[in-house]
Amino acid sequence: MPEFDLFIGVDWSGAKGLSHRGIAVSEAKKGSDRPIIVSPTNGAKYWSRKEVVSYLLDRSKQQKVLAGIDFAFCYPYLDKNSYFPDAKYAPKTAIQLWSLIEQINQNAPDYYGGIIWQHPIFSAYYNSPGNKGSLFSSRRRVTELVARQIKSPSPTFNCVGPAGVGTGSLAGMRMLHDLKGHACRWPIETNFEVALTVCEIFPTYYFALAGIRAIKGVQAQLEILNQALAFFGSEPMTDDFIAKGPDFDEADALISAAALRNLADKRHLWQVPESAMYEGWIFGVE
Repeated sequence: MPEFDLFIGVDWSGAKGLSHRGIAVSEAKKGSDRPIIVSPTNGAKYWSRKEVVSYLLDRSKQQKVLAGIDFAFCYPYLDKNSYFPDAKYAPKTAIQLWSLIEQINQNAPDYYGGIIWQHPIFSAYYNSPGNKGSLFSSRRRVTELVARQIKSPSPTFNCVGPAGVGTGSLAGMRMLHDLKGHACRWPIETNFEVALTVCEIFPTYYFALAGIRAIKGVQAQLEILNQALAFFGSEPMTDDFIAKGPDFDEADALISAAALRNLADKRHLWQVPESAMYEGWIFGVE
């Protein structure tokens, strides 16, 4: 079982642009100290996705880091034996999937992935702004089916609306492609000897584990947030803390860092089904 010195939760964004109001980053050291919010590097007001990657690599230069990032690492595969059923040249592994997403979107800045919505073949599989593809369906990964016992994520090919996780996942897959050789991309890879391990997280799931329904920003209320942090063995935030972000993203980043720290030493959570090699796995789902 891997051991880590620092636990980082990243509330992600798939939006266009070079910086993003919806990204929030939190660190939790080993022990029980409250997690902290990390400000963007170089004095910027908001994080860019590229800067998040630089920050993760920098933090792992002196210590072993487990970083959880809030997007789906892969698409469903096991249900149809394909990410894109019947598509010519469909990728057959997670690494091939990430490479495809990068290839199609490579000219878009800061890992943006929405160029694929105009692709002559693959656009048909997405529910994207202005176009519900003819082959779009509400498919589910194995980890999402298991997570449903606590809290079910949204389908990964949906890129529309508040629950449209697909846009962030496209940007995230480009990032995973870029991290080749620089990080352990768990659970597709298990090369824990490297200093940085990245995993998929689902902040709403962690709040649900603590008995909290994270709707309408209730999770950002200080008393509720501290209740969730206590569930994961963390000291509370200070009385003057106010969670920032358009969707109270800092609350999601904080609970993710605390949950990762608490769950990472549970050996059985690192043992995931074979399907995870194709579809990824939300860390902590069992």
